[in-house]
Formats: sequence, structure tokens, C-alpha cells
Amino acid sequence: MEVLKEQYVKEVVPLLMKKFNYTSIMEVPKLEKIVINIGLGETKDNPKALDNAVNDLTQITGQKPVITKAKKSIAAFKLREGAKIGCKVTLRAGRMYDFAQKLFNVALPRVRDFRGVSAHAFDGRGNYSMGIKEQLIFPEIEYDKIDKVRGMDIIFVTTAKTDEEAKELLSLLGMPFRN
Repeated sequence: MEVLKEQYVKEVVPLLMKKFNYTSIMEVPKLEKIVINIGLGETKDNPKALDNAVNDLTQITGQKPVITKAKKSIAAFKLREGAKIGCKVTLRAGRMYDFAQKLFNVALPRVRDFRGVSAHAFDGRGNYSMGIKEQLIFPEIEYDKIDKVRGMDIIFVTTAKTDEEAKELLSLLGMPFRN
């Protein structure tokens, strides 16, 4: 954790202040939180899938996930309001930087045919979201102990006002963007 946090303070802040002509250090965008979400469509058929997803997410993040429930009933998906449909974790401070460093330096390079992440997944307000197709890219997950390959959504929430500022911040922190 300390490595990425120190890198942010020593290297990233001065570079961002110079590039975007900030007058105060408080204007410099920073990473606010990282939200990791696993949506499960098969929980109505297989209730054990939720427990396995919660265990996987706990191993990856080091924090117990919150179980998400359906807000509305949708007949086409055979979904009832209040049904458990996934789990999510919100990482802040130390665990957030630990996870970001592990994702950038260990997990993403393990993706098959990896050429970098898309630079077009910003939301217009300085937040970035990406999807991962399988949880096996994380070193904590053992291939023999999983029941099913699951994907997850990872959202980086920043204090940046524009996508350009957020992209610069994330690339300086080590996010491998595609050229």
C-alpha cells in the first residue's frame, strides 16, 4: 500500500499540478474509492453460487462483500424484488491502493492476449469502469477450488472533474492503457 500511496504523493501530484496548472494541492484529483461488483444471474437456480462468489471476492480484496438485492421484480428474468443477485466491495484508503497495485502489476498482465485496457471507458465525470471476464487472473484464486469462472466489474471513482484528468491520474498510478 505504502508504495503506491508514496508514489502518488511524491511523483503524481507534482506532475498533475504542472500539467493542468493547478494553484492548490487540493485541486489535484485523487483516487477516492474502488468498487468491485460481481453480478450473478444463476442464484435462483444455484443458491450456492452466491457463497462461492462472496468467498472469491473476500480472497481477492481482503474485505467481506455486501450482498446486493434486486430493486424491482422483472418477470422476463424470473426475478423477484429483494432476491439476492450479487455482491460488491467498496475499497478505500490502504486496501484501495493495495488492490490497485495488485490489479495493475500482477492480475492484468496475466490476462490472455493482454494489450492494455480501453481508454474509452470513462463516464464523463472522471470515473473509470472496466470488466474482467474471469477471477482466475488474481493470484489468490486457485483454479482447482472454483466452481465456475465468473467475471466482475471494477469501478475507479476519482475526484477528477474531467475524463482527461482522470486518465492522466490513472496512467500515472500505473493503469496500462491501450495505445
